[in-house]
Amino acid sequence: MDSAKGWELSVDAHVEGTVPLITDAQLARMKQLAAEIAAHNYQYYTLDQPSISDVDYDKLYDELVRLETESGTVLPESPTLRVGGELLKGFEQHRHRARLWSLDKAQDAEDLLAWNQRVLKGIADYNAKHPEEEPLPAPNYAIELKFDGLTLNLTYENGALVQASTRGNGTVGEGILAQVRTIRSVPLHIPYTGGVIEVQGEGIMNLSVLGRYNETAVDPLKNARNAAAGALRNLNPKVTAERKLSAYFYNVGYAEGISFADHREMQQFLRDNLFKVNPYTAYFDTIEEVQLELAQIAERRLELDYLIDGAVVKLTDMRTREALGYTDKFPRWAVAFKFEAEETTTVLESVSWEVGRTGKITPVARVEAVELAGVTVQNCTLNNIGDIERKNLKHALGTLVVIRRSNDVIPEILGKADEEPGQEIVFPEQCPACGTVLEQRGAHLFCNNKLGCRPQMIGRITHFASRDAMDIEAFSIMTAEQLYADTDVRDPADLYSLTYDDLIKLDRFGEKKANKLLEAIEKSKDRDLAAFLFALGIPNTGKATTKMLADHYGSLDAIISATAEELVGLPDIGGIVADSIVNFFADPIMAGSIARMRALGVKAEAEQAPAVRVDSIFTGKTVVLTGTLPSLSRDEAAKKLEACGAKVSGSVSKKTDFVIAGESAGSKLTKARDLGITVIEDEAELLRLLGEG
Repeated sequence: MDSAKGWELSVDAHVEGTVPLITDAQLARMKQLAAEIAAHNYQYYTLDQPSISDVDYDKLYDELVRLETESGTVLPESPTLRVGGELLKGFEQHRHRARLWSLDKAQDAEDLLAWNQRVLKGIADYNAKHPEEEPLPAPNYAIELKFDGLTLNLTYENGALVQASTRGNGTVGEGILAQVRTIRSVPLHIPYTGGVIEVQGEGIMNLSVLGRYNETAVDPLKNARNAAAGALRNLNPKVTAERKLSAYFYNVGYAEGISFADHREMQQFLRDNLFKVNPYTAYFDTIEEVQLELAQIAERRLELDYLIDGAVVKLTDMRTREALGYTDKFPRWAVAFKFEAEETTTVLESVSWEVGRTGKITPVARVEAVELAGVTVQNCTLNNIGDIERKNLKHALGTLVVIRRSNDVIPEILGKADEEPGQEIVFPEQCPACGTVLEQRGAHLFCNNKLGCRPQMIGRITHFASRDAMDIEAFSIMTAEQLYADTDVRDPADLYSLTYDDLIKLDRFGEKKANKLLEAIEKSKDRDLAAFLFALGIPNTGKATTKMLADHYGSLDAIISATAEELVGLPDIGGIVADSIVNFFADPIMAGSIARMRALGVKAEAEQAPAVRVDSIFTGKTVVLTGTLPSLSRDEAAKKLEACGAKVSGSVSKKTDFVIAGESAGSKLTKARDLGITVIEDEAELLRLLGEG
């Protein structure tokens, strides 16, 4: 079954007068063959339990190919499509229906215990603040293997695979449907037809498959991870098919019409819907048991036929996951435990100095190329000049150094491998980009030329325009570089002074592109205060901090006037962050930039919470939403309920007052009926009670 035929036809490819039309008998037989072959593929590629010999499989496959040739038709579900089609022109963007999150990392037992303490505190805090709800249970943990491949996000509508994409930035990825269709363990159709679902997994190349591929390859592949990633991001799906990739699936990120009580339920859903789920998942009641199991996985990982770089520890209870929520980057209910990194020695050849958007100067080491943890390493991080001195690397050029790499982290130089002295690493006194005399603050060097240092300005402008900041559509680092080079844009505020005449004279800027950028810049003036604060790039602050500042103070002027003493009293703000915020707004350059933006129409206003009604049937009531409503999304329905004074909860308990149940409502509806809770199953009735009917 491993040898796919090199066959390719378009769906409904018959052309009148050249290929005979398909008969009913041919169509029926083709459907039967496609179903039989799909079932055998599932047994072989997903369950690793072949149900038919290769000879018999080939007979079925060859018969299907013959019928497709005779009729000029290929069914959408035909397994012959898995061998890859035409060369693609490029990847189209795909916006995920639900965000794909990164995972916080635990490098050792201490990090793992610290994560668990945060979990325990989060559960205790939630239970204390929600005494009217059923308490969150004590944590129960699931451990899964952390595959070292390429993240996949598959979208199914009415049971059919309609899109596959990479993770991208977590919000938008690259569409790679043609490539993913070549993976035999990926189901093209699933039994679940209750609504749209998105399923996440990892595309991998088994080590045994890599070995067999390299036996005959003209250009052998260096490692399984790059082989899988390169195949899935190759514009020729035939290359993907040749690599014979596999995929394991572990999460339902978005689902219409279904919900899960815990991790076990979700995994069973994946299995029931023909997804390949890794047979290893372990469940434990204590973090001590988790630690012991992680140690055993680390010892056994070299016995596996695929690469893993750690294990993922997750809380199993879905209600607890929802209650703990997320930081800017990570779910609070999961952590990636990283196995001890690999180390080796190589020669330190040179050190260059790069300028970031905050003016920080970062040393980057160039080393003699060496294989480490499955990749070829040539660049290593050195963090700062304090790091160089602490590791005794000041006189290390040309000598052997020890380097370490863990997962996708840039390799790090740990120190010298011997006592042999080498040439000196000369610390710069002037900015390598603009020549300004550098200032040392602690262990770091900084260039203070905020308005005249090219990489700083390009970095600031790019960050300012990014999706989570001012969200200027289609703006990229290339756009920032071109505007800096060919216009007077030297500061984010300058974007709001750009005119059509400024843009139309630029290379690759036609009328449509120029107007589109100006419209996007104009639209960004309405971004809310939290987004504007994040766009400014205040040192030591992220989205969570800027959102908290916007919610607490309610206006930009109030934040600008805040003292360090006031700020330290806010959640998650310590002395360093408070000083960063105060010093940022006190900087005359930043103050001037902000003033110019406001004068040019940037509003930077806090989101206004809607007035809450106090005369609604939902006022003061706890409401749970489940299933899919015909015209309202769950978020829209929740906002309308909250505007009526309701508290929207994610779980049903004795203290729940109403359950709003749409189509394909699951266990929450059953529990509500068992508890005798009022259920509203008609959207029109809901809108009437909301005062909109």
